[in-house]
Amino acid sequence: MSNNTTEWFSSWFDTPFYHILYKDRDDTEAQAFMDTLTNYLNLPEHGKVLDLACGKGRHARYLNKIGYDVIGVDLSENSIKFAKHFENHTLTFDEHNMCLPYKSKFDAVFNLFTSFGYFDNDEDNLKTIKSIKANLNEFGFGVIDFMNSEFVIDNLVAEEVKTVDDITFNLKRYTRASYVFKEISFKVDGKAYNYQERVRGFTLKDFQALFEQADVYLLDVFGDYKLNKFNAKTSERLVMIFK
Repeated sequence: MSNNTTEWFSSWFDTPFYHILYKDRDDTEAQAFMDTLTNYLNLPEHGKVLDLACGKGRHARYLNKIGYDVIGVDLSENSIKFAKHFENHTLTFDEHNMCLPYKSKFDAVFNLFTSFGYFDNDEDNLKTIKSIKANLNEFGFGVIDFMNSEFVIDNLVAEEVKTVDDITFNLKRYTRASYVFKEISFKVDGKAYNYQERVRGFTLKDFQALFEQADVYLLDVFGDYKLNKFNAKTSERLVMIFK
């Protein structure tokens, strides 16, 4: 069984296998990042936050836990269905295409953990940034937490085998044109599955060009979740704050 679509993320992210493969993501690190980021931005008490491309809502749930009024949105029907189990009067989840503005204004819009650069059409990436801007209130901040593409490409692990929940995932990584690819193959109950992740290798300069086109002002750039200075060669992350 092969699973590939033009918009690969609309199928892969909606499978249980995606969440199995990445189940060991560090929630402690993610929560510490949210603490550091919200303190740095000095968001208002009970401020409104949009978690754009929220997945199953791990960041959104923690942001709500520390006092914010949060809406998490994602294209994945299954992820949103899962996240809705955690809803309360200040935490809601909704299916939504990130290329389009959401139906409200926010004190902050967070796009976290390299949830950008999936689209084949460059115009959709620009539309996403324009949509983030449209969803910010007068004093709001946009945040994109992206991989540092230069560091990732320089340190790419070409092949890896990872076993999670008795599933052996064979991973192959490579670059082609301006994209970073990950091929994911595995078998479950005798059936073969093949998926592909494909992310545009945006650099800081690429984002600066998009921000200029979107009439967005870049305020700060950081290189990790502790908000240390960004270095194109050594930083693992590219965290951009804008409005």
